[in-house]
Amino acid sequence: MTYVDGFLLAVPTARKDRYLEIARDAAVVFRKHGALSVVETWGDDVPDGKVTSFPMAVKLKPDETVVFSWITWPSKVTRDMGMQAAMEEMGQPDDVPFDGQRMIFGGFETILEA
Repeated sequence: MTYVDGFLLAVPTARKDRYLEIARDAAVVFRKHGALSVVETWGDDVPDGKVTSFPMAVKLKPDETVVFSWITWPSKVTRDMGMQAAMEEMGQPDDVPFDGQRMIFGGFETILEA
């Protein structure tokens, strides 16, 4: 089964175009290094919670939007090699439009695909 890297972050709403520009460039590099797909989603119906929620998790500010994204890989081995190669190739983009300290990420073993 596939392996998935998941990401949750807050992006200033006014910087959506810049975020998308970086995401498109990164998607090309991830695909080049073995990713099956790269998906970026822009929050549209993301309610605040009482105990926990996406906005609470990223400490969302009033002028920001929650972004939920994932990269699908054929295996964890491919992901480990591909992610390392992609990070080395891309380096740190200029003018990153989000606070990386509030980004949540992790790797997930797929246990069901339907």
